[in-house]
Amino acid sequence: MSLLILKLLLISIFAGWLSIWILKPTEFWTQKWKAAEEKANASSIFRYNGLDFVVYAFPLIALAIIGYIYLELKQTERINRRGRRNALTCFSSRIYVNSYLGVLSGAQILASSLFIIFLVWTFYARVSADFKKMTPVKTFKLSPWEYKFFRMATRCGLLSEVCLALLLLPVLRGMSIFRLLKIEFEASVMYHICLGNAMIFFATLHGAGTFFIWGIKHRIPDEMWKWQKKGRIYLAGEIALITALIIWMTSLPQIRRKWFQVFYYTHHLYIVFLVFFLFHGGDRHFYIIFPGVFLFALDKLLRILQSRTETCVISARVFPCRAVELTLPKDPRLKYTPTSVIFLKIPSISRFQWHPFSITSSSSIDEDTISVIIKSEGQWTSALYNKINGETDLETDRRVCIQIATEGPYGPASLDFLRYDNLLLVAGGIGITPFLSIIREISSKSSNGRNGYPDRIQIIYTIKKSQDVCLLDPILPQLMNIENFHINLKVFVTRENQIGATLREVLNEIPETRTTNFTTAHTSYAIYGSERLLWVAAITTVSSIKFLLSLVFLNHFIVSPAKKPSAQKSSSSLVDFLLMCSFAMATLSSTLMAVIIRWRKLKNGLRLFSDKQSRDMKQSSVEASRDLDEHEIRFGGRPNFQDIFAKFASESGGSDIGVLVCGPEAMKESVASACREAMILQKNAKGKNPHFYFHSLNFTL
Repeated sequence: MSLLILKLLLISIFAGWLSIWILKPTEFWTQKWKAAEEKANASSIFRYNGLDFVVYAFPLIALAIIGYIYLELKQTERINRRGRRNALTCFSSRIYVNSYLGVLSGAQILASSLFIIFLVWTFYARVSADFKKMTPVKTFKLSPWEYKFFRMATRCGLLSEVCLALLLLPVLRGMSIFRLLKIEFEASVMYHICLGNAMIFFATLHGAGTFFIWGIKHRIPDEMWKWQKKGRIYLAGEIALITALIIWMTSLPQIRRKWFQVFYYTHHLYIVFLVFFLFHGGDRHFYIIFPGVFLFALDKLLRILQSRTETCVISARVFPCRAVELTLPKDPRLKYTPTSVIFLKIPSISRFQWHPFSITSSSSIDEDTISVIIKSEGQWTSALYNKINGETDLETDRRVCIQIATEGPYGPASLDFLRYDNLLLVAGGIGITPFLSIIREISSKSSNGRNGYPDRIQIIYTIKKSQDVCLLDPILPQLMNIENFHINLKVFVTRENQIGATLREVLNEIPETRTTNFTTAHTSYAIYGSERLLWVAAITTVSSIKFLLSLVFLNHFIVSPAKKPSAQKSSSSLVDFLLMCSFAMATLSSTLMAVIIRWRKLKNGLRLFSDKQSRDMKQSSVEASRDLDEHEIRFGGRPNFQDIFAKFASESGGSDIGVLVCGPEAMKESVASACREAMILQKNAKGKNPHFYFHSLNFTL
């Protein structure tokens, strides 16, 4: 009942927040809002600052606070099989494949279309109102077409502001509100990229159009260096635009993949960008983007505090395919869901770089440890691989301790994506890692007799070389016990040709994995994970109240009545500075609260960990198992997904099938196309037909 009440409250707040955005460009809202601000300045202690915060910023913050409580309560919900499909689920699960846009679901297309319509509506409403007024620009005279062009360029800045208001929400980790929509962090990054591209596009039109008009009137030297006491600060806008362009150019895939360090460090220029955006747009415009900035700052703060407690690597298993499995100590009370990711930083390699990796272990099985598999492919991962094979400590039989900082784990709020009668898992290369945690989690629940998980699982694993099959080592016990776990594996080796080789023979030919143990004398801390969402909701509530009180206090007692910009459309630098001071005070209070919570957690729950090592699968068990012969391995070709889907659908007996894919984009598009074709064929066939639910996982962010 409590979940239902919270859900209705979330829907009501979201509807109200959305209504404000829709009404904001209209002349009706402009007139009513101007009168409301004047009334607030005259009769309220909160003044226009408090009114702007409560109306524009707080609804989204309240949505986040209630959402965290909802997600915390939902974690205790019992796992049940997915219910009967309806028109909404069928539409949202419908997929479309485009060579430029990739794989899109019906829900993504609908949301994108509505957002584009909203941008068009905002631009039209603003520009049409400007054209009716035709107010002359005081500093220089413009002809009608110049005035219209100038106003259109100005309104492009508002569209950029809309994109900026949503830009930081998809990259929240511990405080992610996208989980309310069942969108995980690795998937939400795509929305961050799209919003960033749109923001840069509109901001560039805004800046270029303004400079064009200045150039026509020969006013560029006079206007571009202005730092006005009142109104728009042009120089601040120019600095913000240049900073945004630098961030955008260094985040292009060609640069990000080749020079990751350049991408990583220049992305931290967002602080410079936000400060100068505030000075350019003024505090009234900043309240529009405030929720995203506020939640991102709190999320960043909590992540910094979590990562301050470093742990160390207990052991590492080195695979023949230049991959390593790191085993880290974990608090037994820390639970996470399959497909969760954890961010790692190794100070001895880089003091600032964080890299996300899929967790391969299951908290239901491994209570004291957490494991990730990392393949040596880039500069950072190659440095880690070489470090694992470093010098041995002469005083012990173990290698020198590798200290490591962690953030997370971050994973889905529920296991809805596993509530299918059948699962079809498609992986390419290192993309198998999130599926290892799924298999281990399902096997653990199945052993305990808990219902709600798939009855049949098929794994399609595509690799370049046969030695990459060693990455399946963590789930070999499940692969060798088909009777209990009902798992079928099909391996496709694309760059080798072996006639008649079986999976057992390939596994026997691969050299055994080598386990390396490390000293743990330098630290006794285990991974405790992120704070509980109830604490996150409390911190967010206290910080937002602290910000509002600080803002009201500073504006009421520091800004004199003559300097208050109550009747002006833009604010002074002093008011902008006071807003930053209020933000700093709120952040300081949240820091103190988070430190106390973390300290109490470490003090009351500190547990020494032991060097519990991963167990290697003995070669004799591989040779003795007959179930390995039930699995297939094929050489010299790629999987035919159309045939695989058709056969698996016929074997499912009309039940729903969850399709999870993790691999290169080309593979995802192929699987999505096959899934779509299979749904069309099954729809035209007679009898009870299965429905395919497509889910895409990312192993590169």
